[in-house]
Amino acid sequence: MAADTAAVRVLAVAVVALFCLGEASVHEYSGLGFLNQGNAFILHAGSEGLYAPVSPANATAEEEDDAAAVPDAFIRFDKITFKRPEEAADSVKEASSAKVQIIVFEIEDREMIGGSAYGGQKAICCTSDLAKLGACAEGSVIFRQSKVNPGWPQLLVASFDGSDLIATLPSRTIPVRKTGMYNMYFIHCDPSLAGLEIEGKTIWKNPTGYLPGRMAPLKDFFGVMSLAFVILGIYWFYQYMKFWREVLPLQNCITLVITLGMLEMALWYFEYAEFNETGVRAKAITFWAVTFGTVKRTVARLIILIVSMGYGVVRPTLGGLTSKVVMLGGTFFVATEILELVENLGTVNDLSGKARLFLVYPVAILDASFIVWIFISLRKTLSQLQARRLMAKLDIYRKFTIALALTVLVSIAWIGYEIYFKSTDVFNERWQYAWIIPAFWHALSFSLLSVISYLWAPSQSSMRFTNDASEKFDREDSLSLIRPRPIVSKNGWSVASTPDAKATKSMDTTPTSSFDEDDEENKRE
Repeated sequence: MAADTAAVRVLAVAVVALFCLGEASVHEYSGLGFLNQGNAFILHAGSEGLYAPVSPANATAEEEDDAAAVPDAFIRFDKITFKRPEEAADSVKEASSAKVQIIVFEIEDREMIGGSAYGGQKAICCTSDLAKLGACAEGSVIFRQSKVNPGWPQLLVASFDGSDLIATLPSRTIPVRKTGMYNMYFIHCDPSLAGLEIEGKTIWKNPTGYLPGRMAPLKDFFGVMSLAFVILGIYWFYQYMKFWREVLPLQNCITLVITLGMLEMALWYFEYAEFNETGVRAKAITFWAVTFGTVKRTVARLIILIVSMGYGVVRPTLGGLTSKVVMLGGTFFVATEILELVENLGTVNDLSGKARLFLVYPVAILDASFIVWIFISLRKTLSQLQARRLMAKLDIYRKFTIALALTVLVSIAWIGYEIYFKSTDVFNERWQYAWIIPAFWHALSFSLLSVISYLWAPSQSSMRFTNDASEKFDREDSLSLIRPRPIVSKNGWSVASTPDAKATKSMDTTPTSSFDEDDEENKRE
């Protein structure tokens, strides 16, 4: 059984490798080589989720014939040529004919590919033993027609006549009538075709456009997220303009994050819309969408970190920590930008799994560093606010801590689900739901940004949360609860008792010195 599964596993690995690849519905082939797998030479030419067109319930027979003539979902071969080296052409006999076979199949029909004689190792190309049994023609790809999906898998052939150097595959369009994950392989079984070169392209189209099926829902999602950011922006900028005299530096940073988020979502939407129209990613738009997104994530993490440290609230400066914060933020930006560009501009196909992990691990480690530093800083800040009895600030920081903790817990749970989803879907049969994974991260970050925008929205009392003003404000609120009331004498005069007055004076002066000492300590850090 293990031997029988080997060939299928080879195909599965290739499918998974291209699943992460440049998301282009126009697949161009140039300079790609065939890999020797068992007794076959294989080139994975494409893998995409395609939806079946939906015919209107009241469509006439003539309209259905027109739809069949120009299918809404298809795979089209355009100017595919194969060129073999001159040495290989000189070594063959005039009468011989080498061929390259192209097989297209839906992932549910993967077991229809390959075969074995007498229960031996499964092979992709027909062997002499199988040929003797009459199961196939020697040197051809072994496949059987699916009973569930009639007419599939589909096989096309490009042949070299005699010593010709070039074989051309006639242009052809394969209509897609069933929703599924479709795979295409170029295969030859002739060792004399070593060094074979391929030129041309294939075009894959869904009923709604050229976006691959697993990406198509993201176009509408980014449209919804763009609208959500506009609504958040209207709320924030209204508060900003209304209380512009009270705006804090921290609130300027939040304004920057919201603006970057609006630009990022809009660019992703237009990038997907352009992709859907042309079948090729607009690399300039993709680059700026990735860059704006990376800047937004970096600035957002830095804001959360410095807020957790109590900057501008319990400490006037970051002191000696400034350089460390800037270094962490800069490193995170560079690592994330490289990873996102490699993934979204389609070059990840050129990297092995280990090479890709080399890009993923630094981002994961830096993210973990942010989280640990944030919660350590929050614990210290909450302790300081509690000790100083700054109740207004303490209430906001407690809500902020709860929101962050929930975000981290949900993130950990989602990472576990993502690992489960990918590990149990080796053949990408759940491709229609794959878009939910990246969409969730965008939605989660937007939710946290909305909470921060609500807690720190500009208002007429914004200045009370600064380091100096808020201490005075909160201290007056606290002391007003225990300030001695005047004693009314029998003759109607108000007289304050001497011991209470001394106690009040003591209470007013002692905490002030401790606050000054804390400020001096923060400045020295």
